Amino acid sequence: MQIRVGYELVYNCPQPTPMIVTLSIHYTRISDIVKPDHLILTPSIPITAYRDSFGNWCSRIVAPQGRLRLSAAAVVNDSGQTDLVAPWAQQHAVQDLPEESLIFLLGSRYCETDLLSEIAWQLFAHSPTGWGRVQAICDFVHRHIVFGYQHARATKTAWQVFHERKGVCRDYAHLAIAFCRCLNIPARYCTGYLGDIGVPPVDAPMDFAGWFEAYLGGSWYTFDARNNTPRIGRVLIARGRDASDVALSTTFGPNTLERFQVWTEEVLPGATSA
Repeated sequence: MQIRVGYELVYNCPQPTPMIVTLSIHYTRISDIVKPDHLILTPSIPITAYRDSFGNWCSRIVAPQGRLRLSAAAVVNDSGQTDLVAPWAQQHAVQDLPEESLIFLLGSRYCETDLLSEIAWQLFAHSPTGWGRVQAICDFVHRHIVFGYQHARATKTAWQVFHERKGVCRDYAHLAIAFCRCLNIPARYCTGYLGDIGVPPVDAPMDFAGWFEAYLGGSWYTFDARNNTPRIGRVLIARGRDASDVALSTTFGPNTLERFQVWTEEVLPGATSA
């Protein structure tokens, strides 16, 4: 199957403003790209690009005074399969983990392992290790949090999510990630596109999605505490310790986001992908 994805963001800056944007499809999906998601800026201004320490593709710009439109439209091939479920995947002893996974055991900006460690062990000490334990975490977080865009807050942390019991997809991911790390399971935050493919459509504006990956049985596996069911058509943009590492845009000056639109949909048979 093919999936059409894209976005349109419009910023208004009262003065020239440096920005870093992380909006490009992740390099692990490069071979799937049919139509590239080239970043288009209106008005046209210079762009420089680099890979961050997590391998994400980032773009640097200086937004001019006034309005700046960022947009992209892409088509990617997808297997059409749901997220892999691997109940046989075992948890590694910490001493057996690969070095590159260890950073994802540590506390981070939005995932306070020091505050949640005792709670995590009280809740999940008797759950099966490995896949079963991560799934138990997802089940708890899914039941514990009430979803609502009105509950979004840029500064909300996993500790606050646990106590407030409400949030958006990134909050579900942050709390689940923190619990995994408390239980010595490496977990990393993911952001990308996730449309209503294979599920009833939701009557709400589309947004970028947040989920997480846990390291079990020698591989990274996808988990989604918000939806808590295997989904079709995830298109990864970036990975990091938490949302602070994969911000869609980081601005170094005052600005107003005037327009925010995201789309992701299956290209139906017979439809053009141009």
